[in-house]
Amino acid sequence: MDSPEYFETNSNITLDYINRILMEEDIDDNISVNKGQGALQATEKLFYDILGKFRRGVEEAKKFVPNIEKLVDDTDRNDLSACKRTIEAREQKGKHENEVHPHVEDLELMEPRNIKHLAISTCGRIRDEMFDSVLLCNRQLPGEVAHLRGMMAKETSDKPKKVQRKGCGQGQRKPRSQKEHKEAINLRVFLMQCAQAIACNDHPFASELIKKIRHHASPYGDGSQRLANCFADGLEAHLAGTGSQMYEKLMTKQTSARDMLKAYHLYIVACPFEMVTYYFSNKTIIDVLEGKPTLHIIDFGILFGFQWPCLIQRLAKGEGGPPKLRITGIDVPQPGFRPHERIEETGKRLAEYANMFNVPFQYHGIASRWETICIEDLSIHKDEVLIINRMSRMRKLGDEMENIDSARDRVLRMMKRMNPEVFILGVVNGLYSSPFFPTRFREVLFHYSSLFDMLDTNVPRNHEARILVEKDIFGNDALNVVACEGPERTERPESYKQWQVRILRAGFKQLPVDQDILKRSVYYKEFYHEDFVIDEDSGWLLQGWKGRIIHALSTWKPS
Repeated sequence: MDSPEYFETNSNITLDYINRILMEEDIDDNISVNKGQGALQATEKLFYDILGKFRRGVEEAKKFVPNIEKLVDDTDRNDLSACKRTIEAREQKGKHENEVHPHVEDLELMEPRNIKHLAISTCGRIRDEMFDSVLLCNRQLPGEVAHLRGMMAKETSDKPKKVQRKGCGQGQRKPRSQKEHKEAINLRVFLMQCAQAIACNDHPFASELIKKIRHHASPYGDGSQRLANCFADGLEAHLAGTGSQMYEKLMTKQTSARDMLKAYHLYIVACPFEMVTYYFSNKTIIDVLEGKPTLHIIDFGILFGFQWPCLIQRLAKGEGGPPKLRITGIDVPQPGFRPHERIEETGKRLAEYANMFNVPFQYHGIASRWETICIEDLSIHKDEVLIINRMSRMRKLGDEMENIDSARDRVLRMMKRMNPEVFILGVVNGLYSSPFFPTRFREVLFHYSSLFDMLDTNVPRNHEARILVEKDIFGNDALNVVACEGPERTERPESYKQWQVRILRAGFKQLPVDQDILKRSVYYKEFYHEDFVIDEDSGWLLQGWKGRIIHALSTWKPS
């Protein structure tokens, strides 16, 4: 171990590692937060032992490794493939003094802060100014929406000029809207014909149609062309029988929190769906809490936790001081070598926000399939206000096509046994769960046609975050429906009325839509395009585009 060859070999390796650390701008993204202080100290010791005079370089390298504290590992119980982490943010002395506008509390429950220019840093920190700008609360939403509309108006006004310049001296006419409209209709017809050909095992005809679709489709074109480009990938994978492999590969390439933040920010400025959803949930929680000392939120499908910073900020202003907040974040393990990384980072990010606003906080992360979770793993206490929050991802649970006693029914019965103060549910209103491919394809095509049309109406085509929305929020899910069959098809939505029957059968009673929440949601909808829909039906708050219902929200209590 003390031979010259050993030191020479390790010195070369160390020098190369230091060089990459100091020269690569995005090294933070490649450093796991799970290494912790032990691995950091071991690395430092190696550097100091071999290259003591490079101390300054090592100190620079250390800056790239996040300083993670207050992280306590818990052992797995009940054979769950779960990772449980408890992060406590202790109450600090201090007081936030803010003047409150009559409507500022409502705004804080739903609005992100204004960010005119979204600058993406390559720093690997889990929370910084960019996250604060998007996730914390103020009243700049109308200005952001107006700015996006101005970009759309400019793009629209520039189109005739470009056509004129392109056709100058060639006798071309600039208006070609009828031809473009006809082409858009043909793309949809081609897609439907291709799905039918695949169902009939007419592979030569299906392959020919895919070539035609790809000839007219484009990820940078209008809404119809972008939709066709997305669906062509799914059709081609289905035809080749590689749908599950392709979807698994996409899931392995996890979208970073920063890229998802970019997509999320554009989505909430272009569309009220997510904003109204978070307002509906957060306002319900505030009303149910009523000054009680401890709040426990169990969030099924917490993802990046973007919903909760605004709620934490609002809780900090409660009379008598903030309550003790516990969040149990549940999500399925991520593919790859670090299945628990995202749920851990979400907890650390929320702990930082709790520290920022002096809110006593505890986070418990569980990475597991929902139907395998036991109530004992959730550490529910009798003296706390228990909220179950489940937004839009119940559709990923298995239905009766997999098991007569479906996973979604078992999870609902478990939620009922938890006896929450309120169960807040958001669902994707979809009918594309049919096991018959042509029927399923037709319904999913109609559903995503509305979403792509909504983006095309409200977001410039050259907006850098639009492709992120279309790929990471829409595209991957659409591909799963089109390309996958059997257990690999995880996207299985139902209509809100089907969910209503299912939840009643599980032992819940539905609560009426709070009229103040409905009125405020309609008010905020007015900032957006007139074709957005906010309505109420049978105890559900509905959201849609051009008459098609996309999302539905409701609240429930155990019977």
